[in-house]
Amino acid sequence: MTSSQPAANAKHTNRLIHETSPYLRQHAHNPVDWHPWDAAALEQAKQEDKPILLSIGYSACHWCHVMERESFENEDIASIMNRCFVNVKVDREERPDLDSIYMNYVQMTSGSGGWPMTVFLTPDQVPFFGGTYFPPDDRYGRPGFARICLAVHDAFRNRRAEIERSSADVVRSLQNANQLPGGDSSPNAESLALAYRALAERFDLTHGGFGGAPKFPGSMSLAFCLRHHHRTGFRPALNFVALSLEKMALGGIYDQLGGGFHRYSVDDHWLVPHFEKMLYDNALLGRVYLDAYQQTSNPLFRRVTEEILTYVTREMTHAEGGFYSTQDADSEGEEGKFFVWTPDEIVAVLGNADGQLFCRYFDVSQRGNFEGKNILNIPVAMPEFAAKEGLAIEDLMALIQRGRERLFIEREKRVKPHRDEKILTSWNGLMLATFANASAVLNRPDYLERARANAAFVLAHLKSNGRLLRTFKDGQAKLNGYLEDYACFVEGLLALFEASGEVRWLNEAVQLNETMLDQFWDATDTSFYLTGRNHERLIARVKDFYDNATPAGSSVAVFNLLKLSVLTGDPAHRSKAEANLRSMKTALERYPGGFGYLLEAADFSIGPVREIAIVGGHSDAATSELLETVYRRYLPNKVVVVADPGDTALMASMPLLHGKGLVAGSPAAYVCQNYSCKAPVTSSRDLDLLLHDQKS
Repeated sequence: MTSSQPAANAKHTNRLIHETSPYLRQHAHNPVDWHPWDAAALEQAKQEDKPILLSIGYSACHWCHVMERESFENEDIASIMNRCFVNVKVDREERPDLDSIYMNYVQMTSGSGGWPMTVFLTPDQVPFFGGTYFPPDDRYGRPGFARICLAVHDAFRNRRAEIERSSADVVRSLQNANQLPGGDSSPNAESLALAYRALAERFDLTHGGFGGAPKFPGSMSLAFCLRHHHRTGFRPALNFVALSLEKMALGGIYDQLGGGFHRYSVDDHWLVPHFEKMLYDNALLGRVYLDAYQQTSNPLFRRVTEEILTYVTREMTHAEGGFYSTQDADSEGEEGKFFVWTPDEIVAVLGNADGQLFCRYFDVSQRGNFEGKNILNIPVAMPEFAAKEGLAIEDLMALIQRGRERLFIEREKRVKPHRDEKILTSWNGLMLATFANASAVLNRPDYLERARANAAFVLAHLKSNGRLLRTFKDGQAKLNGYLEDYACFVEGLLALFEASGEVRWLNEAVQLNETMLDQFWDATDTSFYLTGRNHERLIARVKDFYDNATPAGSSVAVFNLLKLSVLTGDPAHRSKAEANLRSMKTALERYPGGFGYLLEAADFSIGPVREIAIVGGHSDAATSELLETVYRRYLPNKVVVVADPGDTALMASMPLLHGKGLVAGSPAAYVCQNYSCKAPVTSSRDLDLLLHDQKS
């Protein structure tokens, strides 16, 4: 937890005590008179003619906790805030609409953004000053927060006309943020090549990843690079992805004992992470490691995928199947304390000889590599290390694995970082798709069960009257679903349908996709709004184009429409997707780093797309063998339908299955591409040859 006092001993309690968001509740005992964003707070600002002090963050954010300790728990600063403002706290993970609007403002006016974000608004919600972290007093070249508050209060009282004159321009600028360079033709293979070349200019060919410190994984751009290699055969693209994934997996950004990735590295070589763990990062990285395993058969990539999903199952899963959001960077008030080690601690658990060897392998020293302690990482590859130590590689592997298991057990005795247990529909959709895909590729029925449980949870708890809700916590679901909630959950349902062959998931996906189009599609600009037609009215109705830490809802929606057009035979879906891609062509080519997921959708749109139907009983070993053959290969542009011939409803409703059945009483695979189908095959060998022959 943060440093907020327990409720029983709290000197102060504010309205946030009634919220479900863990981030908001962490501030419930601040002396600040916090409001959630609601009609009462907005009306109070108007009635009292006070500016709104809007503070936006999230529970796993280290600097959010710092600002709380330094400023929001400071009685003197809180007194200024309470006297001068209506103070509103927002969890950015619950309210991406507010976060998007006001982050756009901060970036436009300061040139940068981040969290915590502090924005001062007129009573009409128009921003007139903002920034990110402010220290309590003047330091780090930043003005102190108390001085900022007093200066803003003075400006609002004494230069009100100037603020109001600029309000119209501010609102217009925020509304214009919806505009991107247009295009009158669809992305083509040359568009993808241009995007790859632009990305390649930022490749770090020493440590992997893009650019320098701080370094984020860039999972969607890496996934696009895998597609580029598959499309063109350009080997350096694959080599770069493999380098990046290997370096990350061996670095401190990866939890070497418990699995799962931290959010990013503060250096350029993946050693020192910002220690929070996010559900979405692990969903997206799990996918790219899985894709890379299909491409390379590198066992490291399979191991990392499985360890990510083991971590999510162990640490991030609600008893009924939902996935929690984040784990903090801090524990016991210190960043990274849960994850770091001293040599003495390791030797005490493993014994002197094994402990010393373990320390050498994982870069653990008396001097330390992080504030006098050590983040486990692997600077020397195992074969080289084994040769240097005079050990057989099998013996070293066994020793390291035993050590990891024993240290993990020891680490479990420590105070764990706080876990944000709100369940977000969009992030659950991302992880649902990863579990479903991994179940098929790795032939893991337990992953399929986890995916089924998650889909059932979201449908039971986060769907009401045909609409999705945003967040679930403590038995309560609330807030209208955003575009990303619909798009990401539909994506997860489609992946589950392909992995399971169970038509109920497809039916749910089709229904929710129709609701999404009704609520979010802008036919005039052939794009999607972030918020639905029935959403609360804000100063701007924004569109979310960019694939940042998570894919934009619009990017996922386009990809879903392309897949649904194949699965359902509805050409209107493809028409909308292509119209959106035309409008985005220039942006894709010029700024590929901001459109990693949409580039994947564009690659799928260009094709060719393999339409693969497997007809056979789900429990038939021959059916399973055909499916294993399909998923053994990296075939990014495909749709897969597996159907029991006795499922007459599915066989009749899906165009891919029309006229298809068993062959001589045996399960059969049908492969179509470019409006042409090959003769069905019944053996895995023949199917493998057929898929190889049709490689683009």
